[in-house]
Amino acid sequence: MSHEYTDVVAVREDASAPGGETTVIRLLGLLPAHLSCSRSEVRPDRVLLRVGRPAGCGDAAARAAFRAAMADNALVGWAVQEGGPGRLR
Repeated sequence: MSHEYTDVVAVREDASAPGGETTVIRLLGLLPAHLSCSRSEVRPDRVLLRVGRPAGCGDAAARAAFRAAMADNALVGWAVQEGGPGRLR
């Protein structure tokens, strides 16, 4: 089964928020089960995920799910980075 993917980025806006390593674990646990993470790039102040989307799940729906997960209280101090550099190489 072939998946499409969407690259999404979170950035730390509050230095007192947990680092990227903790944040990526929390974030993965909050994403819906139908989305998968095939690759990631984790830094102390930035998390980039390549989110696999099953057939029928568009880019907009994947980004909406990411934004919903980012709204959880466990991720206070982190924000979605819209636009700009954010693709895995």
